[in-house]
Amino acid sequence: MNILEVNKVLSNKARIDILNWLKVPEENFPPQVNVPNFDDGVCVCHIQDKTGLSQSTISHYLTMMHKVNLLIATRHGKWTYYRRDEESIKRYIAELLNEL
Repeated sequence: MNILEVNKVLSNKARIDILNWLKVPEENFPPQVNVPNFDDGVCVCHIQDKTGLSQSTISHYLTMMHKVNLLIATRHGKWTYYRRDEESIKRYIAELLNEL
């Protein structure tokens, strides 16, 4: 894991908000239509709605977060769902503590 790359991704309030919302998705997002629960994450459309940002901006943010392993993406048909990669987040925190 590259700490500097993760830090760059985390240097944006909207991306931090997304991670916080995904921590407890059932409290932060409406029920999903195509999947029965939040096990595979939250649909991009719900994340976009909550942020109020454009679809292209949210897609870019989620791709960035996925590339540094903060998020796990799962496809269901034409829809992509994102959830936190808790193990990777724990590794990042441990490496950050080790470095500082």
